[in-house]
Amino acid sequence: MTQPTVIRRVIPRPARQLPDAAARPGGMRFYLTTHKKHWLRETSVPLFLKSEHLVSAVKPLRAIGRYAVDSGGFTELQRHGRWTRTPRQYVTDLRRIWEHIGPYDWAAGQDWMCEDLIINGGTSRAGTFAGTRLSVAEHRRRTVHNFLELRSLAPDLRIIPSLQGRTIPEYHACADLYEYYGVDLRAEPTVGLGSVCRIQSTAQGAAIVTAMAARGYRLHGFGFKTLGLERVGHLLASADSAAWSFHARKRPPLPGHTTHKNCANCLPYALRWRDRVLAEIPSHRPAPEGSSHA
Repeated sequence: MTQPTVIRRVIPRPARQLPDAAARPGGMRFYLTTHKKHWLRETSVPLFLKSEHLVSAVKPLRAIGRYAVDSGGFTELQRHGRWTRTPRQYVTDLRRIWEHIGPYDWAAGQDWMCEDLIINGGTSRAGTFAGTRLSVAEHRRRTVHNFLELRSLAPDLRIIPSLQGRTIPEYHACADLYEYYGVDLRAEPTVGLGSVCRIQSTAQGAAIVTAMAARGYRLHGFGFKTLGLERVGHLLASADSAAWSFHARKRPPLPGHTTHKNCANCLPYALRWRDRVLAEIPSHRPAPEGSSHA
C-alpha cells in the first residue's frame, strides 16, 4: 500500500458539515443500511449505502435526505484479503457520487477491520473469508495511512478517520497513531469505530465504546444492532444498521405486501423497524429531521 509522502503534519479537515443537532449529547443519528440506492429519493430518513452501489448510478439520483457512504471494506477484505481499489480510484468514486447524488454527510475510509475471520480467514454463516494473514498492528497502521492518503488526495471530501483494534489498548494505540501523524480526532466531525459490530452487545464491546468516547470523540458505530444501542447508544453521535433486513427475512411480509415472500428489501418495513427501535430507546430519540414521517 502506498504510504503518505509527508508525515507528522497537521492534516486539513474537510469541508464543514451541515449543522447536526442529532449528534449533540442526548441525540443520535441512526442510518438505515441498504443497497437500494433509489430509496435516496423516496425517504428523508438517513441512509447508509456502499460506494459500489452508489457509483453504479447511470443517471443523476438526487437524495432528498441525509446519507453516508460505506467504503465496502468488510466485503473487500472478506473476498480478497486486500483492497482491490486504490485510494485514487476510491476518491474518483466519491467525487462522482457527490456530483450525481448530492452532498453526503461523510464517507468511510478504506480501513482494515480486525475481526479474527478477516485476519485469519475461514468460513462462517457470513461466508468464506480469504484472510489477510496480517497482524492487528499492521491493520491499524494501514487504516491510519490510508486515511492520511485519502485526506491528502481529497481534503475537500468528507472522509472520516476510523479506529480499529480488538482490545481497548489496541484501540488506544490506533488513536495515538492518528495523533502521531497530526490528526486531531477530537476536532473531527465523525470518527468511525470499527470491528465492534459482532461484540457490541457484550461487556467487552461496551468497554471499547466507553473508552473511545472518553477520549472526546464523536463516534459512529458501524453495524450496530438493538442490544448494542441499548448499552452504548448514548455514547455515539451516530450509528448504522442493516439488522432490519435480517429481522424481516425471519418473518412473513407486512399485510398487503403480496409481491414478495418477505420484506427484507422493503422500505416500509425498514422505516417501521427503525421507528420501533428508536421508540424503545427513549434517550436516543433522533432530531425531528430524522423522522421517517418527514
